[in-house]
Amino acid sequence: MGDSEYALLARFEANDGSEEALAGFLTDALAMAREEPGMTTWFALRFDESTFGIFDTFPDQAGRQAHLEGEIAAALLADEDNLLAGEPEIEEVDVLAAMHADE
Repeated sequence: MGDSEYALLARFEANDGSEEALAGFLTDALAMAREEPGMTTWFALRFDESTFGIFDTFPDQAGRQAHLEGEIAAALLADEDNLLAGEPEIEEVDVLAAMHADE
């Protein structure tokens, strides 16, 4: 499990009328996630019509911190006023157990 012990859980609300734009942003962000070194997994989530999130895992704290300062976060925050109803809630979490299909 050493490749996904450190994680981030981000949750955010879309501005009224920006729900599909935010969903599109997250879908498109997969390409950025694939290029980011130090990330084990990345998931874009939709909890309900206007609540979205990202869950991603990292092998170490350095990877997790680099992601917080990376391209996806910068792109989301650059368009924060148009897409988000408020600041994202971002939690650093530790993964206690994980199963990867390729193991």
